[in-house]
Amino acid sequence: QVQLVQSGGALVQPGGSLRLSCAASGFTSDFYALGWFRQAPGKEYEGVSCINKNGGRTVYADSLKGRTAISRDISENTVYLQMSGLKPEDTAVYYCARRRGGLGYCSASPHDYDYWGQGTQVTVSS
Repeated sequence: QVQLVQSGGALVQPGGSLRLSCAASGFTSDFYALGWFRQAPGKEYEGVSCINKNGGRTVYADSLKGRTAISRDISENTVYLQMSGLKPEDTAVYYCARRRGGLGYCSASPHDYDYWGQGTQVTVSS
């Protein structure tokens, strides 16, 4: 059974840092591209970042470039999203997701992902 279980969401002050985790089970995560998305209240899903099966990384959200890093621990079958310099506009529910069709390359479209984590709330506020 494919599952993605997230952890790490929190309330942080502006300028703070946070690391989100996405633990995969039921498949070998390094055979797939895994992405992070976010959805702010009243807005559509936004691609944040992705790591492909070869470890290549892409940051989709221009506002997060230079402030985020995606990584993967193969031994733990877990993908991480490290964010720093957080701003109130980063407030959203963050999701990890597995690339559809066993494809190892990334996509910014949420429609290209089949299994999703449960979502974790990140709130940036003083």
